[in-house]
Amino acid sequence: MHGSTLIFILIGVLLYLIMGALVFNALEAPNEEVHHVELQAARQEFLGSYTCVNPENLSYLIDKVVEAISVGVDPNSNATFSTSWDLASAFFFCGTIITTIGYGNISPKTPWGQFFCICYTVVGIPLFGFLLGAVGDRLGTSLRNATAKVEALLWKWKVSPTIVRVITAVLSILLGCVLFIFVPILVFQKVEDWSLLESAYFVVITLTTVGFGDYVAGQDHWYKPLVWFWVLFGLAYFVSILSMIGNWILVLIKKTRAEVGSSDESESSSEVTQTERVPEGGGSDKGKDLEKEEKLHTMPKDPILSQPLDYFGENLAYIDESSDAVSGKIHLDPLPKRRRQRRHLRRDQQKPKTPKTSPNEPENKAPNGDIRQKDPPTPKL
Repeated sequence: MHGSTLIFILIGVLLYLIMGALVFNALEAPNEEVHHVELQAARQEFLGSYTCVNPENLSYLIDKVVEAISVGVDPNSNATFSTSWDLASAFFFCGTIITTIGYGNISPKTPWGQFFCICYTVVGIPLFGFLLGAVGDRLGTSLRNATAKVEALLWKWKVSPTIVRVITAVLSILLGCVLFIFVPILVFQKVEDWSLLESAYFVVITLTTVGFGDYVAGQDHWYKPLVWFWVLFGLAYFVSILSMIGNWILVLIKKTRAEVGSSDESESSSEVTQTERVPEGGGSDKGKDLEKEEKLHTMPKDPILSQPLDYFGENLAYIDESSDAVSGKIHLDPLPKRRRQRRHLRRDQQKPKTPKTSPNEPENKAPNGDIRQKDPPTPKL
């Protein structure tokens, strides 16, 4: 990548960050100020109603409540202890570590817990990466098998390959969105008693591994492992979709570069033919040589050598090999092999044919220098 392109992308990202900061500042800062004013008013009302309470004691109680919330204790709980590190919650926390979501609703506070979290993260993230790749590959294979059947049906209807590719890609994306976004949004809305916007917010923030932690599903213990498995399959699906989009972008970049290169070559060849024209009345040897070169430039090209690359077929084969095998109609022309065969034929045609003589046998030359043919051997009587 050129330096100018890198700088252009960096400026675009910085502008996007500045735009986001301005929008969030305009939307969230007034809301935060309103809650701050309400908190101060509630504090003054409490101190006015209970004059026996010292403001310092109230501040001490508030600090203890904030500290308890930070370690995962529910301030509304009664005297009965209920840990947030039960087996189901700890399993869900480990899942948020290796998936790099990191909600932050609970986190280790002890030194040994933090040390173990470091070691667990270093080992768990690569391990989950292998699992995610395997699950994504399996989902991609199943998805390709399903789309291959749809493509085979469309081939029977004689639909153009471009429309077939667009239809299968749209169906693949819609199927994943229904299974891993739309259905979970409705389920979380029902189970967690969230609004539709809050449920969609949680689903998108989770599957993009942002994980703020302000909304965490699975408050019931039996529900948390199921949420983790949804995260696993959802991430695997979107990884396969993003890899497919990346392959499309790579093929489009290759096609654009090839088209730009071919246009540059045609422009340069036209400039050469225009600048190297022979002036009229020039009968010198140099003018004749220039005329010969001009004729070579204007000679019709070999149809095999001048055949353009089949980028459409390359695109289809590069993105999905199985559908090309099903269709049986997309033929990639082995252009390099044809060129090599053509070059070998030209070399053989250019070589002069000379009679083969053995190195140990002297040539039988006639007086005029020609090679004399041998007389046939006489039969022995």
